[in-house]
Amino acid sequence: MIKAIGWVLVFIGKPFYFLLSRIILAIAFILYLFRRPVRVRKTAKKKVIYRKIELPEIKFPKILIPKIRIPKFKPRLSLLIFVVLSSIFSFYFFILRDLPSPKDLDRRSPEVSTKIYDRNGNLLYKIYKDKNRTIVPLSQIPQHVRLATLAAEDAEFYSHAGFSLRGISRAFFKNLETGKLQGGSTITQQLVKNALLSPEKTVIRKIKEVILSVEVEATYSKDQILEMYLNEVSYGGTAYGIEEASQEYFGKGVGELNLAEAALLAGLPQSPTRFSPFGASPDLAFERQREVLRLMKINKFITLEAEEETSNMRLTFVPNRTEILAPHFVMYIRQLLVDTYGEEIVEKGGLEVTTSLDITIQKTAEKIVKDEVGRLHGLNVGNGAALVIDPDSGEILAMVGSKDYFDVQGDGQVNVTTRLRQPGSSIKIVNYAYALSHGYSPASIIDDSPITYVTPGTDPYSPKNYDGQFKGRIPLRIALAESRNIPAVKVLASYGVAKMIEQGQKMGILSWNDPSRFGLSLTLGGGGVKLIELAGVYATIANYGKTPKITSVLAIKDYKGKEIWKNGFDLSEQSVDPRVAYMLIDILKDNHARSGEFGSNSYLVIKNHPEVAVKTGTSNNLRDNLTAGFNQDYLVVTWVGNNDNSPMSRIASGITGASPIWNKIMSALLASKQSVDWKIPDGLVKINCQGKSEWFLKEDGTQSKYCLPIPTPAPGTEDNRAKEKVPQIL
Repeated sequence: MIKAIGWVLVFIGKPFYFLLSRIILAIAFILYLFRRPVRVRKTAKKKVIYRKIELPEIKFPKILIPKIRIPKFKPRLSLLIFVVLSSIFSFYFFILRDLPSPKDLDRRSPEVSTKIYDRNGNLLYKIYKDKNRTIVPLSQIPQHVRLATLAAEDAEFYSHAGFSLRGISRAFFKNLETGKLQGGSTITQQLVKNALLSPEKTVIRKIKEVILSVEVEATYSKDQILEMYLNEVSYGGTAYGIEEASQEYFGKGVGELNLAEAALLAGLPQSPTRFSPFGASPDLAFERQREVLRLMKINKFITLEAEEETSNMRLTFVPNRTEILAPHFVMYIRQLLVDTYGEEIVEKGGLEVTTSLDITIQKTAEKIVKDEVGRLHGLNVGNGAALVIDPDSGEILAMVGSKDYFDVQGDGQVNVTTRLRQPGSSIKIVNYAYALSHGYSPASIIDDSPITYVTPGTDPYSPKNYDGQFKGRIPLRIALAESRNIPAVKVLASYGVAKMIEQGQKMGILSWNDPSRFGLSLTLGGGGVKLIELAGVYATIANYGKTPKITSVLAIKDYKGKEIWKNGFDLSEQSVDPRVAYMLIDILKDNHARSGEFGSNSYLVIKNHPEVAVKTGTSNNLRDNLTAGFNQDYLVVTWVGNNDNSPMSRIASGITGASPIWNKIMSALLASKQSVDWKIPDGLVKINCQGKSEWFLKEDGTQSKYCLPIPTPAPGTEDNRAKEKVPQIL
């Protein structure tokens, strides 16, 4: 009940209450007027009283005493007339008074475009900057194009009078169910809404829309209305009207469109951003196309055979060369805006959006990704991506979603930074963050030797090192720096997968929402994450354990300059002990510790910047190769692979793949900056352990306890620190 009241308060507004109150009063007085009269008997007592009254015997001429009875309902009728007139006045004042004329369809004002800027005021993109419209008469629009539009938007168009009772009823019950005002509009209503009314979602506007639609239907013929709609509606980007949409997507006039192309275009007006074949999820465009074809078949516009044949046709798009900077980032921002404000506000509301992006850094990253992926063609590497953020604030400074956004045939529009990929060993940082917080130290000895785990209901699991070798008893520092797999699995098995999942979620990994899917291979990259989430994990370490909110928008204003939204500096709770974060930084910047695996002169070294910490990762199936590294000013995550998940040829982390891209981007960022070392947080001590000084938490800094090997769990035992069974060891 409370939800329903809230819905009414938000979407109806005070003018409607005023009108509704007058209508209720009118109904109440009508009921009161025509109520059944109640007959009351006169009691004997009353009769006696009347008999006792003696009137003087005065005789008047009959003409002076006419029998005139004034009806009792006349005052009520007067009040009723007042209420009805008041209601009529309210209806006129709030609805009819400023109602546009249907003739205004020929005199429409241009909408204001939304502009997206980088952090320094450089214009990246104008959403619907110009309404590129070429008016075409209905006679030049093929029948299958018209029918596809009718099926997608209003199959009853030629049989209703401007509005559909069925559609309104369906939308009404949907609104009650979802609590949102939506749906139920005919093509005529959409034309009226787009051309004559504001985009606000209220009942008052809906009433105006229906009234105007009836007037438009009385003023124009059905064909004229359909013609205006097809020349008015937005198909995404700057393409307004069916002719410009045909040119934008297929490079041909509307008269040359085939059924498959017509169905795809007909599906766009519902949500041009979401269903765009040039957007972040091109597959949604084809799902919508198939839905339009299904509706055409249901309404008997096409046959079942035509539907099946058309669904399997391959479409060829013209290259999308719209003037746009940082296209993956812009489309990412655009979708955020649509999710927050709705498609209509983004398209026509004139938003002025200042983002966190630095276009200079963006252009540098784009060029490096494209050039380096080109050099990896012989290793079956088809794509690359990069993300640059400020680790302190979480602000995105550059987002390169693929080597070439405009490569339509190679799915260039797909933004890999927001897609799930296997992170390989780069995710070990989450495992070791928990371990170092719960009894381990960089000096803890772990046995890098063969082992097999057996968990009931699963196949035996035998982790392998990347190089296929074993190094025996090594300290945790070396195990992490050289990215040894077996030690990482043994550490995870000592306390359980659930703890690593919990730690990862605290550090910003939202994709790990089903713990039952993961096993011990999670620490080797067995659970998919998004690059943008991985950046959040590494930013947590760079922030001494505080997880920043990844941010892409700094401020939003309307076209009049009024501030709508402003980003605040917001850090979440401490998700990692700052001392543990420092120990991880110290390991990841230790070039000597990793040189046994990567050499001392690898792409993981940034000249004159020994403070830079870095970690690589490669999935076991060679489908993903990543490098993530940072100092206190910049965090860079890079990836190479193939969008279709096909494996690459042998990639050696730190030598080829993502690491050269990472190195060149980071080197460019730090070329003119001085090296600044990390501050040592309070509560850390350095103790000599087996001939080498190592960091320990102050309360745990005893050589006798923490320089010894971590005991391996006995077969079949329970680990009291984890709410799960420790796998048996063969």
